[in-house]
Amino acid sequence: MKRKGKVYLVGAGPGSPDLLTVKARRILGKAEVVLYDQLAGGVRDLLPAGAELIDCGKSGSKHTLEQDEIERTMVEKALEGKRVVRLKGGDPFLFGRGGEELEALRAAGVPVELVPGVPSAIAVPGCVGIPVTHRSYASEVVILTGHEDPAKEESTLDWRLLARFRGTIVILMGVKNLPSIASCLVAGGKDPDTPVAIIERGLDPGQRVTTGPLGRIGEIGREAGVRPPAVIVIGDVVGLYREEDLCGAK
Repeated sequence: MKRKGKVYLVGAGPGSPDLLTVKARRILGKAEVVLYDQLAGGVRDLLPAGAELIDCGKSGSKHTLEQDEIERTMVEKALEGKRVVRLKGGDPFLFGRGGEELEALRAAGVPVELVPGVPSAIAVPGCVGIPVTHRSYASEVVILTGHEDPAKEESTLDWRLLARFRGTIVILMGVKNLPSIASCLVAGGKDPDTPVAIIERGLDPGQRVTTGPLGRIGEIGREAGVRPPAVIVIGDVVGLYREEDLCGAK
């Protein structure tokens, strides 16, 4: 009787191979097929040599495989009886399209299991000494995608509400739209002196932190040549950052 395949949606964490969970490394080591996104070099080195490796990396509008192709490939490989790992940066269910892939696999009758990953939205700020919550500064945090331009009328995010948010705002995939995001928040009433940190290539040897006030962060980021991938933190907790606390992948 043919063995029934299974798909594991696995979080690779924020980039450092040391931050893969024990379960993630165990499942990855047994994989027969791995569909992987853009990963830091140290994590790529852990891909099993004996498995079929399928690059699904995405960079901006450039996609190695489109999302429907990724989902179709996972289903096909699992129906062949293979043990399939879908490896994603951070956590699959935090802006990783893991929810869509879960639905596609369920619809095809393919067994699926989530293996959570360390989310970059929390780990990357934390590793440069910025806690996203702090009893004296922020009792709440919101994590959002900066992929869509807030100046567009069809934006799904309520930027006026976010401008009044008193906690920490963490933005992923927001480098391109940061000037527009900052302008919308200030226009909505957020203090232009609110501190902001842009953490590029978090937990990678090339990690860099750029800080500045919300009202000028777009200009500062442009002058510094900030590039994705980066985690952007807006809020009073950024005031806890000290350059000497900087840590990267070691």
